[in-house]
Amino acid sequence: MAWHFFFLAKPLLNPNPKFLNPRSFSTSFLITKTPKKHRPKRLKPDSPRTRSVTPDSNKIPHFESLLDRDATFRFLTKTKEFLSKQPEQILRLDDAGKLYRELGFPRGRKVTRSIFRHPLLFTTYRHSDNKMWLGFTDFMDQLLLEEKAIMEAMEEDRVTRIRKLLMMSKNKRIPLSKIYHKRLIFGIPEGFRDRIEKYPDYFRLVVEDDGKQVLELVNWDPSLAVSALEREFLVNEDKVKKAFKFPVKYGKDLGLEENDVKKLNLLNTLPLVSPYSDGWKLDLWSLEAEKYRVGIIHEFLSLTLEKRALIHHIVEFKEEFSLTRQTYEMLKRQPRTFYLAGTEMNWAVFLKDGYDENGNLIEKDPQVVFNEKLYKFAQMQEEELSSGFGEKL
Repeated sequence: MAWHFFFLAKPLLNPNPKFLNPRSFSTSFLITKTPKKHRPKRLKPDSPRTRSVTPDSNKIPHFESLLDRDATFRFLTKTKEFLSKQPEQILRLDDAGKLYRELGFPRGRKVTRSIFRHPLLFTTYRHSDNKMWLGFTDFMDQLLLEEKAIMEAMEEDRVTRIRKLLMMSKNKRIPLSKIYHKRLIFGIPEGFRDRIEKYPDYFRLVVEDDGKQVLELVNWDPSLAVSALEREFLVNEDKVKKAFKFPVKYGKDLGLEENDVKKLNLLNTLPLVSPYSDGWKLDLWSLEAEKYRVGIIHEFLSLTLEKRALIHHIVEFKEEFSLTRQTYEMLKRQPRTFYLAGTEMNWAVFLKDGYDENGNLIEKDPQVVFNEKLYKFAQMQEEELSSGFGEKL
């Protein structure tokens, strides 16, 4: 019994001193946290920046995917435009890293990450000043020459689009800066301001007292004052009749049948108000004024290259086109013709008639065809081009 007591009282000795006492081991090296890839994704806070403008049940995937494509190639489109305006089409890499808004890459990220995603189009090199610079590749220079040729060939078409915008405007005049800032959606080239003097029968450039330049319409052309809806009406009358819906409010006491309701709504919907009329003089909140504003937006979208525009593009011309703050609600009431995509903070309007059932543009402008080819090259590596894959595009 004494021996048993003595054994318990003595601390156990480590029979092999080469190995540490297990009690002295640290467990700090063990992974006690769930790996990031296995953690549940944190839901984004509900806000206008994340909340979809269209319920999930009503979304049209091919329209939504076009906005995703825009986001994917934002760096390409913005950097291409920014570099093209530089004197030698180059930019010091240190400066490029600060221009995240102008070049379209995420704030806080290295610009090189975006550059290296498009090795066929952008390149970096060390200049004689020992600084790194950003520029276009030789292959991209060839593509830009091709685009320039397209713009020159389409100059007459672009002039017509500007004339129609002026003819729709309230006073037949639009600040030149507004057209310039939104020129890409109409395919208007960078140097169009220098070509205005070529068309004295169409345009007049006025400099106001505050120095603002305003583009004015010189001559009204009746042949251009025909909207896309009016042209479609001559071809497919029934289709245009169903394009919009301005329902009549009536009491249930009338007991109208479904066919009677349709006829009543049609009488209320037609005739539409031409966007080339003086609809801005109508009572702002009247039915006819709403028809006029719906027609304005329809014609505006029909003049764009891709039959769509961000709401910021449209609101830019709110004074010239007499638009109100109720534009969003007004467009929601016309789901047969317009589709709204994106988030409440930044949404886009699509002209449904401009696309087929698969989400492809029915009529593709040469500039649109070029842009689509550019997007394909943007996803390619140099090996794919050298293998001859690029020649198939």
